[in-house]
Amino acid sequence: MGMLHQLNQWSITHHPRWLVILRVALGLCLLLKGILFISNAVVLQRVLEVNNLPSGEALSAAIAVVHLLGGILLIPGLLTRWAAGAQIPILIVAVFFVNVRRGVFAAESEFSFSLIVLIMLVFFTVEGGGPLSLDDYFRKNPK
Repeated sequence: MGMLHQLNQWSITHHPRWLVILRVALGLCLLLKGILFISNAVVLQRVLEVNNLPSGEALSAAIAVVHLLGGILLIPGLLTRWAAGAQIPILIVAVFFVNVRRGVFAAESEFSFSLIVLIMLVFFTVEGGGPLSLDDYFRKNPK
């Protein structure tokens, strides 16, 4: 039995229903953050420049699109592991390179929010969409 198969079997038997609400809330947060990044692309570019990170229109657009698509996919639980996993590098940069430099307890810091979202993304990358998701539906109904 492969490791991914074992992980999937464990996930199916140990997934409480309230995690569906958590997955949908995470998807909505990412979707809204993606919309915010699109509407304020200049602000996102400035944040990247101030923190000595690669910046540009293409990178800020890519971050926004990844958040939008990730949120859209996480809400119904479609390709949950892939959608959550694609967000992790962005959130690692946000937590460890952007928010820590601003100060963990600074007024403008989103450190705690970013850290919670990162932890939830790692969790759903491992856990998957659960029994109330399109992943589960398509797994049970292959046609």
